[in-house]
Amino acid sequence: MSLHDDLTAVQRSLEDLVRSVGRLEQRVGGGLEIRRVRSDTEHLRESLELLRAQTAPDSPDRPAPTAGRAVSDMVTIPDAPYDASLWTDAEDEGLGARDRRAP
Repeated sequence: MSLHDDLTAVQRSLEDLVRSVGRLEQRVGGGLEIRRVRSDTEHLRESLELLRAQTAPDSPDRPAPTAGRAVSDMVTIPDAPYDASLWTDAEDEGLGARDRRAP
């Protein structure tokens, strides 16, 4: 089975899921749980569309991929001490402010 066939099968299954969630929502109402399920199915739909766009062969109507940092790119962190003014009025996690006693 090709990648296109797999994506099409997933698309069909997702459409069945969306229809089933719609029928379920009509039966149980619009509570928080069903709204979360509906939201999850919408996220799946969006993710599948992104996956299709990413794996589609180059075509004129396909948007150009966004530039991002490659996993192998390293970021150099300097050894010089940070400016102490960055932490003015900051609290130590779990200890509170420096001028007050911890509980």
